[in-house]
Parts: sequence; structure tokens; C-alpha cells
Amino acid sequence: MTTSLAATAAILFTIGTYLVLQRKLSRIIIGIGLMGHGGNILFLLSGRAGEPPLVGTGPVEDFGDPLPQAMILTAIVITFGVTALLLALAYRSWLLTDDDEVEDDVSDRIIAGGGFIDSEVTDADAALSHAIDPVPQSEERS
Repeated sequence: MTTSLAATAAILFTIGTYLVLQRKLSRIIIGIGLMGHGGNILFLLSGRAGEPPLVGTGPVEDFGDPLPQAMILTAIVITFGVTALLLALAYRSWLLTDDDEVEDDVSDRIIAGGGFIDSEVTDADAALSHAIDPVPQSEERS
């Protein structure tokens, strides 16, 4: 059973990573959810199997560890909150752009293409050198 749960967690992490690397926000959100579920399965695997930890039902050595279960419940709540926030952000992005695709940043394309952002500064300096001089103002103020 432990091997099948470990394989399931690995599959969830693999599919989640693939979806997070996509360009659509909806796929990214689903990928983050799948990775969260894979993490919950790994938390489940960290606990010791045994009887339910109820007081007065048997020896303490036979009890299962309740800490991973509490951690899983906390992780489920946190994952739900993060997913709700990401869905709200994706919905807002869809309202503004009518598409849920993540666009490239111009700065990223410049860096990936081998250009440098400093070259833009020299272009701005060249543009300033050809600009019209401002009208001189008189030093007297009324």
C-alpha cells in the first residue's frame, strides 16, 4: 500500500509540474492543486499505521500517529485558500484580457535574446540629446 501511495504522489507531482509549466492560468491553477494533493499523500505516508488514537481502547503502542492527519487538514485548508485566491486573480485577468494565457514580459524577451536592459538607457540618452531645449524662464518672480 505504501508503494502505491508513493507512486500516486509521484504521478500527481509530475502532472502538476507539467501543468504549472503551461501558459494558461486555468492549467496552472489545476497543477498547483494536484501538487498540493501529492504533498498531502506524502504527509499521509509519513505517519505510522495503527489503530485510531482513542482513549481507553488499547495500548498506546498500537495507536497510529495523529500528527500527519492534523497536518493534512491544515494543508487542505491552506491549499483551498491559495486556490480560491488564484481563481479570483485568473477571473480578473480573464475579465480584463478575454484570455487566460500568460503573456511574455518584454524584459524577459530582451534578456533571453542576449540584449541588455542597459542598452535602453543609452537609447534614452540619445533621444534626450536630440530633444528641443526647454524655454528659458526669467529669474524674476512676480
